[in-house]
Amino acid sequence: MIAHLQGKLVEKNPTEVIIDCNGVGYHVNISLHTYSLLPNSDAIKLFTYLQIKEDSHTLFGFVEKSEREIFKMLLSVSGIGASIARTMLSSLEPKQIIQAIASADVNTIQKIKGIGGKTAQRVILDLKDKVLKLYDLDEISMIQNNTNKDEALSALEVLGFVRKSSERVVEKIVKENPEATVESIIKLALKNL
Repeated sequence: MIAHLQGKLVEKNPTEVIIDCNGVGYHVNISLHTYSLLPNSDAIKLFTYLQIKEDSHTLFGFVEKSEREIFKMLLSVSGIGASIARTMLSSLEPKQIIQAIASADVNTIQKIKGIGGKTAQRVILDLKDKVLKLYDLDEISMIQNNTNKDEALSALEVLGFVRKSSERVVEKIVKENPEATVESIIKLALKNL
């Protein structure tokens, strides 16, 4: 019904924003992922999803269209409501959710607050085919490499290396060895730092 809102950002906090569209203020629920992508300017455009229930009309907003599509996919799973879908998108990057579903990674999904083992399995069972149809395998393996890269960077940071210099080295390693595991990225990075 309401596909997007474009207007002036009047108020923002990590879970909601208020957008003024020609004098009408819309209260929009957002995920932490969307919050992190909000522009610093007043002008804003959010892709929206309107949930209509007997007792409420709730508007959810997303900076990226792809995040909205993942949100809608998650809502199609029995046992996942709008608040849990929003929590999922706040806990993990949309790419990480896609990766977890595509690779049937129950543990990653189960780590999200409010999701138990059975629900995590249902998410994977219901959405794996859809995810594999919508996103090609190269895209999913690229996401996997990014996850490996992020984990390697975090480990190097814990070991006391400066993130900026580590990023350059790790980026080079991932380009040269796209299939590298987290361990091999760290070992190669330690030799080059």
